Amino acid sequence: MIRLLLLLLLLAFPAAAQVAPPPPAAPPTIAPPSLAAQLSVSTIEVTTAFTGGEILVFGATERLIGAQGDEVVVLATGPSTSLVVRQKVEMLGAWINGPSARFNRVPTYWALASTSPVATLLDGVERQDLRLGLDLLPLVQLGARGPQFRAALASLKQDAGLWVDQVKPVEVSGGRLFHARLPLPATVQTGAYQIQVMLVREGRVVARQELRLDVVRSGTAAWIADVARGQPVLYGLACILLAALAGWIGSVLFRRG
Repeated sequence: MIRLLLLLLLLAFPAAAQVAPPPPAAPPTIAPPSLAAQLSVSTIEVTTAFTGGEILVFGATERLIGAQGDEVVVLATGPSTSLVVRQKVEMLGAWINGPSARFNRVPTYWALASTSPVATLLDGVERQDLRLGLDLLPLVQLGARGPQFRAALASLKQDAGLWVDQVKPVEVSGGRLFHARLPLPATVQTGAYQIQVMLVREGRVVARQELRLDVVRSGTAAWIADVARGQPVLYGLACILLAALAGWIGSVLFRRG
């Protein structure tokens, strides 16, 4: 009797027992914008004959670059350091050190390049967040106050070729290929450099890639730097002996002449 009742229930509700509701459809996934960038070299060696070089960044995008398309921004920064800027004042016909300001978190190297002027690509808030501008560097100023100290620091760095603000644009080939050349002076600091490649679309950074470049000393320059850091007393004595030897040789040649 019980088996008969169960059979009748199964026959009365066949759909509920056999057909399960389909699972909800998954939302479509949106692929991130495609950006591929690389450095021509990952290491730059500084020797005694080093007279300067360049950082060559190249890459490709999925969409067209330029008018009515995407834009590319390249930012390179070197190791940070602290610097003191002193103001010279005239006193009794002589120039002496006056007020000074100390700046922390100063990038030893800073270079910016883009396919179009950055001010036309991003608004002020976005540029501030990404530090895309010499006036937007987060320098910590201690000591004397006043904008003239920061302006003097920026002028000195730019004259030395260590701060480069959109001197050369990012060049585009074939609509999707790009490359940027950032100059490196002979006085460039050794250490790890960060290169950011950003893809800008409709006023926003939609993709970003970070690359690393190592600037290292090699050859005689590396040996001298290691001795100066590891054995400063020996380095000082060697400099004194070399100076004395050079003076003695000069005096001998002068007497013979």
